[in-house]
Amino acid sequence: MVFAMVASCTEGSLSDDLDAPGIDPTGQAEDSITVGNRLMAAGEYELALDSFTRAALDQGMTPQVLTSLGTANLGLRRLGQAETLLRRAVEDDTDWPVAWNNLGVLLMETGQYPEAEQVFRRAFALDNGESDAIRDNLRLAIAKMENPVNNTDQEQEYTLEQLGDGQFSLRKIQ
Repeated sequence: MVFAMVASCTEGSLSDDLDAPGIDPTGQAEDSITVGNRLMAAGEYELALDSFTRAALDQGMTPQVLTSLGTANLGLRRLGQAETLLRRAVEDDTDWPVAWNNLGVLLMETGQYPEAEQVFRRAFALDNGESDAIRDNLRLAIAKMENPVNNTDQEQEYTLEQLGDGQFSLRKIQ
């Protein structure tokens, strides 16, 4: 009787159970950077960090991976780790405006407005002035430097907003 019950629970082959509907077992996995950027856009910074870590294992510590890891740490408010990673990214690729922009975002978060302004200027120049996000970040840094009286803690509440290709902008929380 017990064997009949066990046999009825296991009807069908094991290979039928392994192939879930809608999954192509021969398909390619999505790029870990792309997955991480989607998770960042959803505000899932810890999961994004895991995805970027997988990318580091696959690709090595490229400037894109370093920037992604740094930005995820920034989202998690791990500012020291974020700064180390972002500075290393701009050191490894001095011509990539996304890395410079994200470093500028970190510097704004830590109140280092003069350096943030310089970093945003560099990102803006490297991008040939084409990015609205970098331009807006530069304007914000200049405004913070020109009017330090308005730099109260309450007015410094910002959130990261993803704009694409791993680039982020600061958006003031209302």
